[in-house]
Amino acid sequence: MVRNKNARPGSQEPKTIEMKGQNQQQPQRQTAKEVIAANVQHLIQQLEQGHSETLTAYLTAMSRFHNYSFGDILEIARQRPEASRVAGLYAWNQLGRRVKKGERGIRILAPIIGSRRKQQKDAEERASRSVPRLVGFRVVYVFDVSQTEGKELPEHAKVSGDAGANRDRLIEFINTQGIELEFDESIAPAMGVSYGGRIALLPGQAKAEEFSTLVHELAHEMLHKAERRAAGTKVVRETEAEAIAFVVSKAVGLEVGTASADYIHLYNGNASLLAESLEVIQQASSVILSVLELPGSEAASEELEELTVAG
Repeated sequence: MVRNKNARPGSQEPKTIEMKGQNQQQPQRQTAKEVIAANVQHLIQQLEQGHSETLTAYLTAMSRFHNYSFGDILEIARQRPEASRVAGLYAWNQLGRRVKKGERGIRILAPIIGSRRKQQKDAEERASRSVPRLVGFRVVYVFDVSQTEGKELPEHAKVSGDAGANRDRLIEFINTQGIELEFDESIAPAMGVSYGGRIALLPGQAKAEEFSTLVHELAHEMLHKAERRAAGTKVVRETEAEAIAFVVSKAVGLEVGTASADYIHLYNGNASLLAESLEVIQQASSVILSVLELPGSEAASEELEELTVAG
């Protein structure tokens, strides 16, 4: 499937962090699937109570923590929706910062990587090598930057209303996928259209709007062509594509004004549909953002192919 960078520098803490003035109990052991299910159920409860902004908070968390797993993104969004930059206790110490007294950590799951000996037969010798494999997960705690104090952190480069080089990188990736891109006035009033192997954009859009539209249409190419999820409604497909555009645009620093209620269509009373939609949104967004970070990445192309096939 899509890149799932679960290994995080500085997240090697034990299952609980004991700090003066804080008694943080060890939670009951859960599997990654159980964590995801619990968070989706929490989100459903919020939606049923009319809190559609909770869904937008989950999408915002995807834009901030796209290098984390789907389950961990849900955990961070539920426990600390306002979190903007998280790291483990050791990582913050390395950056010259300390966790404030009494702060409660954000519980996530970190992978446990083991190894098994694999025998290899050679014409001249027998050799064995270790093959890393996932053997399970363990509870670790991370903290948001707002929970720390100390040395000032360097500011990340921000884009304000301009997609900058990200637009060119995105177009380059689209070309490498064999998707034709054209500008066509005849598609008005539509801002963009995905035809399956071809994307048409309305010319004359502002750069930020054009970038968001391009991500939206690329999402359709990634998820909704090649007979993917044929049972999904048009409303759900459009909402998924718009949610991916929201996540990616917000991650590169663009102002996104989509109303939280617009994403309510992802739910529509169907818990399994909501869980599936959130996961494909996170995966597709991660692929696109990896392209923007590493232009021309072959790995991103492979991930896109796996995402399309898996759907």
